[in-house]
Amino acid sequence: MKTPPVPAAESNRAMEGQSPNLFLALRDLLLPYKADLLVVHDEDDHFYANCRNVDAKGKAQFFSAVKVSGRRHSFHFMPIYTFPDLLAGISPALKKHMQGKSCFNFDAWDPVLLHELQMLIEQGVSRYRVAGKL
Repeated sequence: MKTPPVPAAESNRAMEGQSPNLFLALRDLLLPYKADLLVVHDEDDHFYANCRNVDAKGKAQFFSAVKVSGRRHSFHFMPIYTFPDLLAGISPALKKHMQGKSCFNFDAWDPVLLHELQMLIEQGVSRYRVAGKL
């Protein structure tokens, strides 16, 4: 029997006594910046956000997304594509989760990696703000 998805509105803190929901944890890393973002999708297994500021052609710029596919949770983060030097200080453990230039794949909860990802997001948001993208 398949377990129904946890609603995106339910937070990890409300799930005491259960294993944390990885999708919600990844999504929650982006929520402090929601005011700077244009959220396109916020569903049980898919979160997608663009920058509020448009590019020179008037097109919305992709910022980040979290997508669940089976056990794998993909976390796409465009600031590391735009500013690859942000990856210079990441740990080998986080580097192992990279696929491509701006995506991390996770299949298990790891608070150390999530904390490191949070620091990377803070740096990326800061660089985007300075560049006028947010």
